[in-house]
Amino acid sequence: MLLVAAKVLIGVIAFLHIYILWFEMFAWTTKGPEIFRNFDKSLFEPTKAMAANQGLYNGFLAAGLIWSLLISDALWSKNVATFFLACVLIAGIYGAISASKRILYVQTVPASIALILLYLGYMN
Repeated sequence: MLLVAAKVLIGVIAFLHIYILWFEMFAWTTKGPEIFRNFDKSLFEPTKAMAANQGLYNGFLAAGLIWSLLISDALWSKNVATFFLACVLIAGIYGAISASKRILYVQTVPASIALILLYLGYMN
């Protein structure tokens, strides 16, 4: 049951990163000011290319997490999921420090919970 919960949460986190990809690559100048209210609105247009690059990286995180769900070998699946969840966790910590504290709750907390569920699920 814990392993199923971990995999569902991994899927949710992957979907979140697909949303972040869309937001940063295609809606940075339109949705960005609504989401990052503490940033000066004049910064969104000049940082559009940078945000798109960040979006691409979020897409890679999503792809890795989805890949982990498609691997049939349990150990390999766990290892790939662990790597990409750790990347999400670290990126969330850095984002919380450098951009918005909300990122800690949106990225780091779910990735931490998924890692815990993943390891508890494989212990059973």
